[in-house]
Amino acid sequence: MTNLRLILASASPARTKLLQSAGIDHEVLVSDVDEDAVTARYGVTDPLDTALLLARAKAEAVAAGPGAEGALVLGCDSVFELDGKPYGKPYTAEVARNRLTAMSGASGILHTGHWLVDNRDPDDGGSGATIGAVASAEVHFAAMSPAEIEAYIATGEPLQVAGSFTIDSLGGAFITRIDGDPHTVVGLSVSTLRDLLARTGISITDLWPSPVL
Repeated sequence: MTNLRLILASASPARTKLLQSAGIDHEVLVSDVDEDAVTARYGVTDPLDTALLLARAKAEAVAAGPGAEGALVLGCDSVFELDGKPYGKPYTAEVARNRLTAMSGASGILHTGHWLVDNRDPDDGGSGATIGAVASAEVHFAAMSPAEIEAYIATGEPLQVAGSFTIDSLGGAFITRIDGDPHTVVGLSVSTLRDLLARTGISITDLWPSPVL
């Protein structure tokens, strides 16, 4: 398939790196969606539904804007669930400290919502689809000492990520096991993307680079 474009509606370097590692060519266009305003408008409290709602809001905002004509647009959003409560980005050291303390020696579920908008022209095979799915994985944490928590917060890493942790950077030291697709915890399940693409009549291999002969 020629001239197939995928736009990632996310500023996350981890998601971009993951797609690059999977050999998936893509562009990045970041939405200006206010996550708090979206959740306040719909009153969503379920972590899984929140992840899907925000992914959809981001994808559809970018798809409706300039630069997305004729492209496939993928929005993603992650929400961490601990004891049935949703946790997004903590933003402050105090919030991150409270969360990491609660997570120490415990386990929670990371939900990543994926939303794909097919902006291609029908004459070019476009389906007009706007579809989504959620991938979830259970994350088990080691017992963290107060000193480790403070040192981790001091790096700034947990302040801008869902649940206050990463698996692909410094936070990986505190994760003992993942039950489910580890890519979900990074913020984008490649296998879920494959399924969404298939529902629009596209093989994920169509996004791989052409082989050099």
